Amino acid sequence: MKKSICGADCDNCGYGKNNGCKGCAESKGCPFGKKCFIAQYISTGGIDSYNLFKKKLTEEFNSLDIPGMPKINELFPLNGAFVNLEYPMPGGNSVKLLDDKEIYLGNQVECEFHDGELIRCYGLVAGMDFLLVSEYGVNCTDPELIIYKKR
Repeated sequence: MKKSICGADCDNCGYGKNNGCKGCAESKGCPFGKKCFIAQYISTGGIDSYNLFKKKLTEEFNSLDIPGMPKINELFPLNGAFVNLEYPMPGGNSVKLLDDKEIYLGNQVECEFHDGELIRCYGLVAGMDFLLVSEYGVNCTDPELIIYKKR
């Protein structure tokens, strides 16, 4: 059983199992070869400080007042490979803004505006110094970048 520093369920992370992850406790906060900001935060300030940090991030996401986005109550540690979507840019190119080997805090919520058939979701991702909100369809199809903001 792999052990995390933040309480993430490492054993149910399909990405980690297939990519040699030993868990952040065994790797001293570097599960994919890079220092996890969450592990650093907990090591420096403790779990209570980390929980306050997460609370502040949820408040920042909620203060964006994005139409159709429900209130966010929780953020979860997520591997970048799960949330690093490719966004179409105005010039026709597509770009990924995140790193597959980083750990982020995030959540996915269903858009409150839908007709019952066409369901869209909001994907929220935060790092130590940014917030990202995107909207996409089932299985992350047709992603659209809503906000990418430095904190």
